[in-house]
Amino acid sequence: MSQQLLTIEVTRVDAGHIRLRLSGELDYDTAPELVSVVADLPGESHKRLTVDLSAVSLCDSSGLSALLMAHRAAGSMVLIGVSPQVQQMLDRTGLTELLAVQTGAADGDNVRAIG
Repeated sequence: MSQQLLTIEVTRVDAGHIRLRLSGELDYDTAPELVSVVADLPGESHKRLTVDLSAVSLCDSSGLSALLMAHRAAGSMVLIGVSPQVQQMLDRTGLTELLAVQTGAADGDNVRAIG
């Protein structure tokens, strides 16, 4: 493919806290990229992971599966920038009960569902 469908920007916020900013499509073709990036993070960085989905234009069941795998690999994970469509998928699949979703604008505000 000539066009990159998913971009993952990795930022170390502080010791033990990594932020991933996803841009593009999180689907069957690109979900393995997210799993690979999380697996390649240094072990100590898995204490806290923030995944920013605000620039994700599409997320299918494979994308949800990749988010679940990232959650399992991280000590703590929070999703931010969740679109109404992704939120609906999380609700319908029951993943809202497992994954923490931040609904506010600032880190730590309005976090729901801790798994």
